[in-house]
Amino acid sequence: MTTNKYRHECAAENAAKFLDWIANRGGVAVWESVDLSDPDMSWSSPALTPEGKPYLKPSWKAGNKPTKVITDLAEIKVYTAKEVQRFHVGVRMGDQGMKLKVTDGGTRRIHAALEKHGEGSFYRFDYEVQDAVIFVPDKEISLKEFAERGGL
Repeated sequence: MTTNKYRHECAAENAAKFLDWIANRGGVAVWESVDLSDPDMSWSSPALTPEGKPYLKPSWKAGNKPTKVITDLAEIKVYTAKEVQRFHVGVRMGDQGMKLKVTDGGTRRIHAALEKHGEGSFYRFDYEVQDAVIFVPDKEISLKEFAERGGL
């Protein structure tokens, strides 16, 4: 979903937190996954603790250091998304029996829905009802514009 214009992105509900981190905590640190079973995962955190020390990695799946620290409000995209499709998918136990995974058929349905809704579409899993929820980008502005306007 990130375009070349921006180095990172956040949902509108997290924008205030990102503004605070840039103003008071040394910027927004971006951590990429080193877990080969989840290579597309990333995390955002403040660059520094409240005491001014480097923030520790947010997950065991994250690398030991952030891949980038962003301090420029114009380099972060703030977006809202709208739900465009929802459907039930089957789940199964993972190979080691430690976590639930979407079935192969469910994965195919999710990929087909993402392809149908185009570039930038993404999904979240609604665990309460085992639904895949497909979203598309709705509005986007830079974090700088977000701060100047007081929201989207």
